[in-house]
Amino acid sequence: MRGAFGKPQGTCARVDIGQVLLSVRCRDNNGVHAQEALRRAKFKFPGRQKIIVSRKWGFTKFARTDYVKWKEENRIVNDGVNAKLLGCHGLLSQRQPGRAFLSAAVSG
Repeated sequence: MRGAFGKPQGTCARVDIGQVLLSVRCRDNNGVHAQEALRRAKFKFPGRQKIIVSRKWGFTKFARTDYVKWKEENRIVNDGVNAKLLGCHGLLSQRQPGRAFLSAAVSG
């Protein structure tokens, strides 16, 4: 607040320690440029920020190696910016031929 009668001067956000400020998704060959852009942008924010490169595929919850493996096996379905892993639950009558009995997906 600034000025007479406590008029607001700008906007702000309450940020906790360890909270993610920005997330960027890009191709692997443009990763260096994205890191440099984030490095320059962090000087615009007060405090100390870290730039962390994720081991996950895009904004999904799956690791890169698991995602590629499951994509080749057709066990991953696109769901907007995320992905769904097809499990081994559900009605057998609704499964495609040859996909009735899938082993459980184990990440690792």
